Amino acid sequence: MAEALHELPGSLPAPPLAALRARLAERAAASELLDVAYRSIETELGSLLLAATPRGLVSVTFDGAQPDATLERLAAQLSPRVLEAPERLDAAAHGLEALIGGRSRRYEGALDLTLAHGFGRQVVEQLCEIPYGQTRSYGEVARAVGNPGAVRAVGTACRRNPLPIAIPCHRVVRSDGSIGQYAGGPAAKRILLDVESTA
Repeated sequence: MAEALHELPGSLPAPPLAALRARLAERAAASELLDVAYRSIETELGSLLLAATPRGLVSVTFDGAQPDATLERLAAQLSPRVLEAPERLDAAAHGLEALIGGRSRRYEGALDLTLAHGFGRQVVEQLCEIPYGQTRSYGEVARAVGNPGAVRAVGTACRRNPLPIAIPCHRVVRSDGSIGQYAGGPAAKRILLDVESTA
């Protein structure tokens, strides 16, 4: 069916369609109508969906191949003016790829923490203090944010971190040294930890 659609008179082949999408994104941005730009990238960790506002990278999720649920959530939580605009996220994509590949020790671009709230926001900000190549236990993070009894809440905040990889929730592990949970799955977390341990 998809092949037949490409053969219909007046249908656009992929390159002109991509160019049209880029022009629409440029016009929307110039008219201040583009609140959230997004794109997908393929990485060693899988397909990632990146989203940014004019303030910076706002969301990284491990569902780049099936983005509909995330895009609906972003539209509800941020703005309905969401548009695929890959060029707007080129720098973010390169920054994340450099982190995943061990060519960079921190994400250098602007971050928008709008999606982190309350205690979760405190945890996310604390995660940025964990040095590259080191780990902290959930309990250590709880103590660092002044709430030593909130170990489970720290785990929840790490799971809900809106900017994994850029904000290193993968550096938080269980007190027994096992790696614990991760939004991208334990294999992705292990890759990131292994890359940092050998860089």
